[in-house]
Amino acid sequence: MRSMSEDHTHVQEFFTARAADWDRRFPDDGPAYAAAVAALGLRQGGRVLDAGCGTGRALPPLRAAVGPSGVVLGADLTPAMLRAAARAGRDRDGVLLLADVTALPLRSSSLDAVFAAGLIAHLPDPAGNLRELARVVRPGGVLALFHPVGRAALAARQGRTLTAGDLRAEPNLRGLLTRSGWRMTSYTDEDTRFLALAVRAD
Repeated sequence: MRSMSEDHTHVQEFFTARAADWDRRFPDDGPAYAAAVAALGLRQGGRVLDAGCGTGRALPPLRAAVGPSGVVLGADLTPAMLRAAARAGRDRDGVLLLADVTALPLRSSSLDAVFAAGLIAHLPDPAGNLRELARVVRPGGVLALFHPVGRAALAARQGRTLTAGDLRAEPNLRGLLTRSGWRMTSYTDEDTRFLALAVRAD
């Protein structure tokens, strides 16, 4: 079993190698990100974190949702991804943080929502790490676990088959979220998107 630091090194190596051409590889994901952000129901002046923000593709729709008075943070473990986000000008839409989402440098209950695209598969301790996301969100705040393609399409792209133990299968994810301080409110798994929404439990 790998240690957490080995997990972090593996994740950094994986994304560092892909950062420069990440956006070119997935040029058509913008509308899917915008629709997923809309599902969060953010209000003007809201405070939101894009956890594992990568090249920051969610930051423009997040900024549009909370307006100029809101707070948008993008946290990622991989410096090369944050540099790509800045090159794309997305640092104008949110503050980019070189930070580990498993131990966030944020106050408890300081956010209204967390958006997380493609994050859950890379968490070394999913239950503990989702608890950390719950810590920084106020009771009643929202979590969106998103991917621009569904589980079956992603598995096909990666050359693997879906199994009953898949973390993102609805019963598995529902139980995981419940153990982590969240209550799942909706679950969508279609070819064109995966989106699970959850509310921070009191």
